[in-house]
Amino acid sequence: MRTVGVIVEYNPFHNGHRHHLVESVRATGADAVVAVMSGHFLQRGEPALMDKWARAETALRSGCDLVIELPVAYATSAAEWFAYGAVGLLDATGVVDCFCFGSESGDIGTLLRIAALAADEPADVRDRIAAGLDAGMSFPDAYSAALRQGLAARGDAGAAAFPLEQPNNTLGLHYLIALRRLGSRMEPHTIRRVQAGYHDADAPSGSIASATALRRLLFGSGRPEAIAPYVPEPTLAVLRREWEAGRAPMGWHAFAAPLFHLLLRLDEAELAGYRDVGEGLEYRIRRALPELKRLDVDELIALVKTKRYTRTRLQRALTAVLLGIRKDDWNPGALAEGLAYIRVLGFTPKGRELLRRMRKNAKLPVLLSAAGGAQAGLSGAGERYLELDAKATGLYALAAGARDPRALLRDYYEPPVIVEEPDLRATD
Repeated sequence: MRTVGVIVEYNPFHNGHRHHLVESVRATGADAVVAVMSGHFLQRGEPALMDKWARAETALRSGCDLVIELPVAYATSAAEWFAYGAVGLLDATGVVDCFCFGSESGDIGTLLRIAALAADEPADVRDRIAAGLDAGMSFPDAYSAALRQGLAARGDAGAAAFPLEQPNNTLGLHYLIALRRLGSRMEPHTIRRVQAGYHDADAPSGSIASATALRRLLFGSGRPEAIAPYVPEPTLAVLRREWEAGRAPMGWHAFAAPLFHLLLRLDEAELAGYRDVGEGLEYRIRRALPELKRLDVDELIALVKTKRYTRTRLQRALTAVLLGIRKDDWNPGALAEGLAYIRVLGFTPKGRELLRRMRKNAKLPVLLSAAGGAQAGLSGAGERYLELDAKATGLYALAAGARDPRALLRDYYEPPVIVEEPDLRATD
């Protein structure tokens, strides 16, 4: 069974994601799809619209066969470590033959050439990154500029002109860097994004809109049906159910109270100990608090944001404070060694067959719940990563208004989502 891997957030699963699944299967000749999906907090540092089991269900009903969770320590990291964790998990399953990601360019050849340079981290590129940061550039801008200059110096004008500033091109590059560093044999593929861009805030007239635009529609309209033209029916059905139960839509508004409690309690030195906080950001956050007109996380971000402190970086920093992700514990050295288990969120009948193969071929223990960590003998880093995932679930449940104490420990009780008859298949 030839299997393609995809790296996703599905916040929410929309028609563009559906296109990506169908085209990934077509481009790779795959018979099955394994998705690595972020849990309750995402790569841009924001809370997910729906909980991870609901989002896994939309994926399984719409074309994925097996959904595994990217631990929150990686899911809320910058592109380098987000990619390292996701590609590492796909490789660790032992059943994924290839992976396919969306990009603005659709140009795998140029991305591979750039990745070959970036993965080796030559001294001239490192020096150029440092110079860019010293000049006040954000890290993504300094990184892209340094790679362009390095490629131009090596005579690759085509790669030097590549639009690395586009977000999916950037993520794709980091997937390929991770592939090299892990020594994985998985074949990389990319397909070009169609219609809506990653950051497009407005919904177009067609059937494909960005997840950003869809979230804006949901929060602006106050009803799930607002995104009906842009999502498959399974997404709409699950969203209606979660909405009616009071579990969606989730966003920063739901986390304002616990976050501001921490920001008021922690002094500057303590704030500086959290991941993505530094270079004076701790002082900017503390100075902004008295200027707030209301306890609103978006307002705080707007007050603190600068060219160097982008919204995404600020969201990651605030998420680190909220979840207790400290630099000492979750630094690059720890992330490089942190892949210790494969957490299954859900599967279809075809996914069940993949799980049987994984139990023989996987490089890491396969867990159906956090409780399986003890049975698998997880300790040290693996145990810490699993505990952080469970903590994220508990905080998410509290913010969603959970009244059942078991909801706070749902990671230990909730079995994987099983979809016996998918509504849609990636081969459709």
